[in-house]
Order: sequence, then structure tokens, then C-alpha cells
Amino acid sequence: MTTGHQVFDPPPPVISGLRQRCPRCGEGKLFKGFLGLAPACDRCGLDYGFAEPADGPAFFVMSGVGILVIAVFAWIEVVYRPPIWVHFVTVFPALIVGCLATLRPVKAWLVAAQFVTKAEEGKFESLGRHDHDPRRL
Repeated sequence: MTTGHQVFDPPPPVISGLRQRCPRCGEGKLFKGFLGLAPACDRCGLDYGFAEPADGPAFFVMSGVGILVIAVFAWIEVVYRPPIWVHFVTVFPALIVGCLATLRPVKAWLVAAQFVTKAEEGKFESLGRHDHDPRRL
């Protein structure tokens, strides 16, 4: 029996990311809209104010999808030598669909990883202090 608060067994970040669910309870919705985070979990009430993945999801998705699609593009070019219009018809849609399909799960995964590792903005103890000499410990 719990005393006043509920105990959660959070799922691994990859699982909650792929399911795009709350990193604490694994059930509540994480997103409001396509990429906007909800203010809080609708099941357990976790405030998503801690989550700030910034440009990380876009970087990982663009890099991963870009490398994969361009590798396939290069292989097809070397082996089959198709006309350029074939590349325009296949490569651009593959890049766009691949990025849009993976952006949400990657963002959810990074938010879940921030929750599990308790990631936060870095803080310097000596910032603004003139009496601190890092050589004297």
C-alpha cells in the first residue's frame, strides 16, 4: 500500500519512445499535435516541462535517414544507371517520408531518456564568482 503517492515502474526509454507514451507511466499521451509536447501526462500527471530535446531529434533523423537513402541511391546509380528522373521520383519522397515517419518516435525516445537520466541544463559553481581559482582545490 502506498502512502499518498503512486509508485510507477517506468518502461525503458526506447519502448516509451516507440510507443510515444509518457516516460513515467508508459500509458499517457506524450504529444499534442504532430511534434508539440503535451503540457502534462493525461494519466499520471507528469509535467513535461523538463523535456527539452531541442534540435536533437531533427539532427539524428536527418542524419540517419539521409545516410540510408543516399547509400541506396548511390548503389542503384552504380548498378543500374537509371535516368535522373527516376532519382527525383524516388529519392526525394523517400527522404521526406523517412524523416516525417521517424521524427516523432525519436523525439519521444529523447524525452524519455531525459526523464530516466534526470538530464537538466548544466550549471557552473564558479560562474560569476571572482574569488574562485580552479587551481586551488
